Amino acid sequence: MKYLDISKQDKPILKKIIKDFQKIISKNDFILGSFVKIFEKEFASFCGSKYAIGCANGTDALTIALKSLNLPKNSEVIIPAMTYCSTAFAVINANLTPVLVDIDYLKPTISTEKIKKKINSKTRVIIPVHLYGSSADLKNIIKLIKNKNIKIIDDCAQAHGAYDDSSKFKKKIGSTGDISCFSFYPGKNLGAYGDAGIITTSNKKYYTIMNKIRNLGSNKRFIHDYVGINSRLDTIQASILSKKLKMLNNINKRRKNIANFYKKKITNKKVKKLIYSKSCVFHQYVVLIKNRSKLIKLLSKNGIPHGIHYPYPIHKLHSLRKIFKGEKYPNAERVAKEGLSLPIDPNLSVSNLRKIIKVINSY
Repeated sequence: MKYLDISKQDKPILKKIIKDFQKIISKNDFILGSFVKIFEKEFASFCGSKYAIGCANGTDALTIALKSLNLPKNSEVIIPAMTYCSTAFAVINANLTPVLVDIDYLKPTISTEKIKKKINSKTRVIIPVHLYGSSADLKNIIKLIKNKNIKIIDDCAQAHGAYDDSSKFKKKIGSTGDISCFSFYPGKNLGAYGDAGIITTSNKKYYTIMNKIRNLGSNKRFIHDYVGINSRLDTIQASILSKKLKMLNNINKRRKNIANFYKKKITNKKVKKLIYSKSCVFHQYVVLIKNRSKLIKLLSKNGIPHGIHYPYPIHKLHSLRKIFKGEKYPNAERVAKEGLSLPIDPNLSVSNLRKIIKVINSY
């Protein structure tokens, strides 16, 4: 049993992927090549967005998005206290100030009520993170900033194919913020065979700026309109992603089925289940368990893989502790301390799942 078996998942399209490799090599089409343009259009269409800009990774996607707004130095950006380090690092690398907000109780996403208390005259951006594939409450976040000069850049690194459940129009994640940022790290629901990322927007001005920033500030050779960064989506990775995008809805469906199985069959009262959004695509399935190390030992003894996402909330990361000294975010701290990620490989067999359930319920 594997936590995620990418080779097994991608086996049906492997020959097509290799065929595309050969085309790229024979054409010397390596940098911002034809497959990049194809995939950008496909992914924008998939999300219901007008534009997409391929870049090197999800962290760069966030940094480029923030830079495109040309905000005054040290403008404040609200982010959740429970997220991957990239969300905070992107803010700092864009010369802006991260402001933390706790997540909701028993939910993996930022608390709208707590955002209210952190908005002030310096607030310029809110970055909701759709953690574990569960969509944040975008409808009410948008209400909070009505008539305020605050933008939404949502971190969609774990939510490929999810919907905004808070909206009556059921918009797909990637078309809901002013700018949306994705990672295609190999383990994502839609993953490349290396680092890759993309940014979506329906704002032509932002698109034009970000398109240049990711290519050293240029869209014409030797003409650099911005101090940009070198963060281009690799043509080979774009070709892989284009093939895998066609499988994504089916993969997400399988992940949802596994999550529903866990939700119904885990009956151990020591295991607390998180509340996920209706359209969650379950990049991870995280439960809370006190004395986590004891259950980890039991899972390991039975050959069951697992993960922790993430062992530190943002304010307790070694590199950021001084910035957030004395701050407390109890819901984020609880997920960090008690959160345990169960196997979510879309190809897990029924016998695998039954074994996982049996061991967890025996704890």
